[in-house]
Amino acid sequence: MGFQRIVAYAPSGVTALALGIVGGVFGGGSDRPAFETVVCSERPGDLRTDLGLPLRVEHGLAALSDADLVLVLPGDAFRAEPGAAVLDALCGAHAAGAVVAAHCTGVFLLAAAGLLDGLEATTHWQFADELTARYPAVRVRPDALYIDHGSVATGAGAAAGLDLCLHLLRREYGAGLANRVARGLVTPPHRDGGQAQYISAPMPGDGDDMRLTEVIAWARANLDRRIPVAELAARALMSRRTFARAFKSATGASPHAWLLAQRLDRAEQLLETTDLSIEEVARRVGYGSATVLREQFTARRGVAPRNYRRAFRQHR
Repeated sequence: MGFQRIVAYAPSGVTALALGIVGGVFGGGSDRPAFETVVCSERPGDLRTDLGLPLRVEHGLAALSDADLVLVLPGDAFRAEPGAAVLDALCGAHAAGAVVAAHCTGVFLLAAAGLLDGLEATTHWQFADELTARYPAVRVRPDALYIDHGSVATGAGAAAGLDLCLHLLRREYGAGLANRVARGLVTPPHRDGGQAQYISAPMPGDGDDMRLTEVIAWARANLDRRIPVAELAARALMSRRTFARAFKSATGASPHAWLLAQRLDRAEQLLETTDLSIEEVARRVGYGSATVLREQFTARRGVAPRNYRRAFRQHR
C-alpha cells in the first residue's frame, strides 16, 4: 500500500496540463508524503511540449525500472508508432510490480504495449472510436471518467487526469489526504470513475440551479438518514423525472449513484479518522446495518471496512 517513487513518462508533444497535474498531486508539500517524483522520456534531453515550449528531461527509460507508480502522460504524437524500447520499458515496469496509469491519449501507449488487452479502458471521448479501431482487444468505455483494475488504470481526457491521480492517491493513502490535496488545488475531492466524462446539457435556469445546489448540500449534510429521490425532488420543487434529469446534467451521475458514492466517501473518512465501531459508521452514513455497509464497501474497495481501517493505520 502506497507509492514512494513516481515516474511520469512524457512523450513527444506532452501536454503541459498533464505535467501540471502530476506536480499538483504528487509534488512536494508538507500536507503529503515525501514522494520521489521524476519525469522521464525515451531519451534524456530537450522535449517539445504541446505549447511549443522545450522541457528539459534528465531521465531516460531506465527510470521506469524501479517505479512504484508509472504515469503515462498524453501527447500530440500518439498516432505515431511507439518505439519498441518504450513498450518494453512499460511492460517491464508493470511486470516488476508498478501500478501503470494513463489518461487521454496516453492510453494509446498502454494499449500498444498490450497492458490493456481484455480489459475495460477509457480515454478522451473524442478518441474512443479510434482507440477501439486500433486496438480491438481493448474494451473501450467512452462514457467512464476513469477505470481502475488495480495494477493498470486509465482515465478520460484532459482534466480527468486530475480525477485519476486523486483517485490513486485516495486509494493508497486514504480520503483524508486526497481531500486535503484536492482542497489545495481547489477541485472536487472525489468524482466517481463511473460518472459521465462531460455534461452535454447546461444547468437549468430560472433559479432551478440554485435550488439544486442547495439540495445537494442538504443531502451531503444528511447522509445519516434515508433520502428518497422523491424527497430530494420535492426539496428542489421539481417533479421526480425533471429532478433526475437536472441532477445528472449537473453532476454526471444519477441521484442514486451519487448518494452511494457520497455515503462510501464518508465511510472511508470515518474509518480513517475515528475509532467508531463499524455499526456506528454504518449508521452515520445511512445504512441500516453493518452488513449492508460491508457489502457496499467491499464491492468498492475490495476489502471489508474493518480490514480497510487496519491496513490504512498500518500504512500510516
